[in-house]
Amino acid sequence: MSEPITPADRDVVERQLGRSPRALEGVAHRCPCGQPDVVETAPRLEDGTPFPTLYYLTCPRASAAASRLESAGRMREWQDELGTDEELAAAYRAAHEAYLAERDAKDVLPTRATAGGMPDRVKCLHALAGHALAAGPGVNPIGDRAVEGMGEWWAKGPCALPEGDGE
Repeated sequence: MSEPITPADRDVVERQLGRSPRALEGVAHRCPCGQPDVVETAPRLEDGTPFPTLYYLTCPRASAAASRLESAGRMREWQDELGTDEELAAAYRAAHEAYLAERDAKDVLPTRATAGGMPDRVKCLHALAGHALAAGPGVNPIGDRAVEGMGEWWAKGPCALPEGDGE
């Protein structure tokens, strides 16, 4: 369950993204440094356009860590494993259903698509890691693997310093 977004959190997310966040509803997970690293977004953008990504990874360091995993071929590796490991595939389908239930509780979209390619593909580790961080360990097995593989992205401290402090 997300916590309400504060003006300070909104400012941090805007600096993390380098733009104004869209359809922002709450902070779904905080980095160990205390700043938001995953936000919850509305199922529709402000203009009504469907936006199926419920959880959005905002921390640039976490995003870079997820990108490194993608570049290293983890998506292809885990996609192949989904085809051979029935238990993993079933857990991934259950993560998809849990995601849909959360999103549908807010608004039912015309698409049944969810984050990162669920339930049949591994398409975006950023989205899957965001879901895993927001939902907690044990809900999304591929997202959990991504989070584990991302390492300690927060180790250098907050990614978004107050205005004027630079980084």
